[in-house]
Amino acid sequence: MPDVTDAVAHLFEHGPAVPAVVLASVAALIATARFHTRWSRGHGQAPPADDTGARPPTAERPGGSGPGEGCALWRMRTTVRDAPGSLAVLCAALADRRIDILSLQTHPLAEGTVDEFLLRAPGELSGAELADVVTTAGGAHTWTERADAHDLVDAPTRVLRLAARTALDTAELPLALRQLLGRCTIRSLPPGTGAAAGAVPPEGALEDTVLRLRAPEGGVISVERPHLPFTPAEFARARALVELDARLGPRVPRGRDVLTLSAGSDITVRRADPRDLPAAKAMHERCSARTLGMRYHGPVGDAERYLNHLLSPRFGRTLAVQTASGRIVGLGHLLWDGDETEVALLVEDGWQRRGIGGELLGRLVAMAAEAGCESVYAVTQASNTGMVAAMRGLGLPLDYQIEEGTLVVTARLDPSARSAARLPYGERIGQER
Repeated sequence: MPDVTDAVAHLFEHGPAVPAVVLASVAALIATARFHTRWSRGHGQAPPADDTGARPPTAERPGGSGPGEGCALWRMRTTVRDAPGSLAVLCAALADRRIDILSLQTHPLAEGTVDEFLLRAPGELSGAELADVVTTAGGAHTWTERADAHDLVDAPTRVLRLAARTALDTAELPLALRQLLGRCTIRSLPPGTGAAAGAVPPEGALEDTVLRLRAPEGGVISVERPHLPFTPAEFARARALVELDARLGPRVPRGRDVLTLSAGSDITVRRADPRDLPAAKAMHERCSARTLGMRYHGPVGDAERYLNHLLSPRFGRTLAVQTASGRIVGLGHLLWDGDETEVALLVEDGWQRRGIGGELLGRLVAMAAEAGCESVYAVTQASNTGMVAAMRGLGLPLDYQIEEGTLVVTARLDPSARSAARLPYGERIGQER
């Protein structure tokens, strides 16, 4: 695997004409190096995934046992004895219950083998009944979870997409790890804190339901999945993705949009990173104490301490709004908070009430939805009517919680809600790539 990341890093140095070849090569190598046996029964390979974002709980069963009979997709993981015929017994038991095996990956262990299935089962079969079938056939430590159309994408294709996203944007690594490893909590620990204080070896550490990897910029990336232990194969995949990120170095997409505000002024919205720290700090110094208090829920003693964290792509994504002269007048942050996502806005006093906050918020929420986040939340003061209005302008279902003057507004991002949303964007008059 180091040879793969070496090759990718070398090719990337030759400029923008290479990434497509690089990404295809690295992801295919990573995927094929880790992807083991694929089983298909009854109807052959799974149909192509619906990539529209819809997540239907059930799927129609072509050629099923009856016209119009529904079926459900399941992800299942179980441990079987590493002995000839063990897997065949399990597959036969599934066939007896009219359960199709759409794909199978194997995770060898020191004792036994963890097999991960994507199954299509009759709609009336529950997860507990499915686990009973597997246990009777010799499986142990069985875990089941409802799947959806996204899981129909084969493993090499899925890893290819994750490697491509990671290679193009530093901020994608935590999201790629989450999609690679399923429902889990990912935390970036800066150097000198907790587990980041030299306790993790260079090759990383795997401890049952927790894996830790050295972060490329220092510190540690911690991944926790209490409901399901990690396998050595999953650990190796995660480590390969982090190695790829480290070899490519810091990178932020160069895209930017030039927009016209209602007052006639042109602004540029673009991604920000730590190189924008001086300009962001200068904007803080121009903001009033009231504006900063609304954003940070109290006095701000050291703006640089906040901004170092907020501008780091490892903790999320930041959008900057700058004027024609290049001065930053607004910042919007999308922050990965464990398995939740926070949005935060700061607009310089003289540029407020021109639609900048709504424009930033709409773009941040669209990013969160694209990344597969289930919801986003904003923490502000109860008197911050501007932030509340911006959240309401999204057209998404909102939940409000208030305690001692602090307001938390949460927007739900499930597909049905997004289809009816009004994610605001300003009038685009030009685009630079």
